[in-house]
Amino acid sequence: MARIELIMPKMGESVSEATIISWIKEIGEMVELDETIVEIATDKVDSEVPSTHEGKLVEKLFEADDVVQVGEPFAILETEGGKDTPTTTEPAAPAAIKAVEQAVIDTMENNTTTTIKNDGDRFYSPLVRSMASEEGIEMNELETIHGTGKDGRVTKSDMVAYLKTRGTSPAAAVKTETRKAAPTTKEAEPIHTPVNILNTGGAEVVEMDRMRKLISAHMTMSKSTSAHITSFVEADMTNIVNWRNSVKVDFKKREGQNITFTPIIIEAMAKAVKDFPMINVSVDGTNIHIHKNVNIGMAAALSDGNLIVPVIKETQNKNLIGITKAVNDLATRARGGELKPDDIQGGTITMTNVGTFGNLMGTPIINQPQVAIMACGVIKKKPVVLETAEGDVIAIRHMMFLSLSYDHRVVDGALGGQFVRRVADYLEQFDKTTIV
Repeated sequence: MARIELIMPKMGESVSEATIISWIKEIGEMVELDETIVEIATDKVDSEVPSTHEGKLVEKLFEADDVVQVGEPFAILETEGGKDTPTTTEPAAPAAIKAVEQAVIDTMENNTTTTIKNDGDRFYSPLVRSMASEEGIEMNELETIHGTGKDGRVTKSDMVAYLKTRGTSPAAAVKTETRKAAPTTKEAEPIHTPVNILNTGGAEVVEMDRMRKLISAHMTMSKSTSAHITSFVEADMTNIVNWRNSVKVDFKKREGQNITFTPIIIEAMAKAVKDFPMINVSVDGTNIHIHKNVNIGMAAALSDGNLIVPVIKETQNKNLIGITKAVNDLATRARGGELKPDDIQGGTITMTNVGTFGNLMGTPIINQPQVAIMACGVIKKKPVVLETAEGDVIAIRHMMFLSLSYDHRVVDGALGGQFVRRVADYLEQFDKTTIV
């Protein structure tokens, strides 16, 4: 018999690790080729990992809630008939590696400087206890840290997130000595500060699901990272409304899908970025990364109330039909839970359509590490003063508010205001003879 390592596959640009949600197969069970063996999660997308070989699962190298790096083995299969493949490993190799890792953990656990012991109701892994001891965190402080792992366990990510804000949270008063700088993670877990909520009678307590925790952490981090400011303009969408009404039926018959206002607005954003490239940037400390591609994120509300932001890549190279098809494809797969990790990576600026819910305008939170996000309100008929050769007249027009939230660290009011105004200009100057 041969032993085969199953490797955590690459899941898109900039995705370097995944968290195991649950094992579909248990030790001793047979696994067919391409059969799902484990469920994983990246920043916002849950995925299933299929087996690259057929055989019996004989070893899990990780458990639920563990983080696995891309390219790292996560399980071992035993194949029938001694099949030799390039990925065949010596039977003892994975166990030997695991033994070495366990030895390191045992060393940390038995180190005399480790003050945290599992002598209470809450379990702490050797790694968490080692981190706590290294940072001078005693048991009474550790017990205040919210755990997001299975059964409320404190994970490495919980410790990293806590250490990043330690000194500003109530728990920090427990220990105030000088500490080392904490490592960083791509996505911090939300910090839980106990709140005394009065019993109003008949209240139901529901824990956030994993995606809501990630959204909570990401939005809170964004507000604490960027100096948010918002500018507003109002755009006359009458030409676009009339044009869309004239082409939508034929477009649906020919392409088999709808043409909405979203791709038209995204096209205008891409044009405006070309005019104001410093809105299409990211900030890394004191460095500004100016992106050549205009990758526009499209915030989409899911049926469960959560939010996800698929990205239309290289929008500047797409025409209106191409953008429309990309928007419809991403929206459909988002609602069906079929997005791939790469679909939500690499955004450089974001658009959110709050008008979908009948809202006039919004002040959205920047999607880090971007520096700008635009919200589009509902399109409503209203009386508007128009200037004509014969003088001012009042006419009924289709109007929409645009709002741009931007990072005042690198985007000043002039740039932010000019950009959102330019988007409105492109919308108002839309060519009614456009053929799709």
